[in-house]
Amino acid sequence: MHIPRRTFLKVLAASVCIDSLFGGVSVLSGRGEANSAEEVPATEMTMEQWMEKWMKNMKAPEGTLHISRFVEAIYFLTKPIAWKPDRDQGEFEAVYVPRGFVTDFASIPRVFCSVLPSDGEYTYPAIVHDYLYWTQTRPRDVADKILRFGMQDFGIGAAKIEVIYEAVRLGGGSAWSENAKLKSQGEKRILKKFPDDPRTRWVDWKTQPDVFEL
Repeated sequence: MHIPRRTFLKVLAASVCIDSLFGGVSVLSGRGEANSAEEVPATEMTMEQWMEKWMKNMKAPEGTLHISRFVEAIYFLTKPIAWKPDRDQGEFEAVYVPRGFVTDFASIPRVFCSVLPSDGEYTYPAIVHDYLYWTQTRPRDVADKILRFGMQDFGIGAAKIEVIYEAVRLGGGSAWSENAKLKSQGEKRILKKFPDDPRTRWVDWKTQPDVFEL
């Protein structure tokens, strides 16, 4: 059963002791004029604003980003990462990106990547997006929506999010099709063995036997 966010806030707020929950922070019992908890001092937050901020802080990307690369701008995860939906994204399933996943950020159109660096604030959600574009276990539009949610989780500005999102909606189809083609030709993207030499090239490493997970 889906419980609306507003109902959840009211029920949760009514079920706890206010003084112990807020540790002495004064909270207004009525609705304030501010639209979000971030816009007002803690001492002037309404109950709903405080709980809204608390709920947002409960949800965070899972797994610190640990990444290495080949000589080319081809990267691979040295530890797994994950994205999980919050209460407003309940119809989407969590995404788990395994250790060893190789990414080139190709799911974001190249013309856009040339403007923004690959190690920007959107890198984490971009890798999750690349993984979804590679595995193709979910529809492309779902992968794009998860990218947008992921960028929101990182506090990226709304304008930048919409520009990136529209870019992948308009131009991501070629990356999706190319991945399907490469997979049909037998290419793999989950490494079980990492190169020790920083001069290693992806084009050479991927031809080595026994470097990929089955």
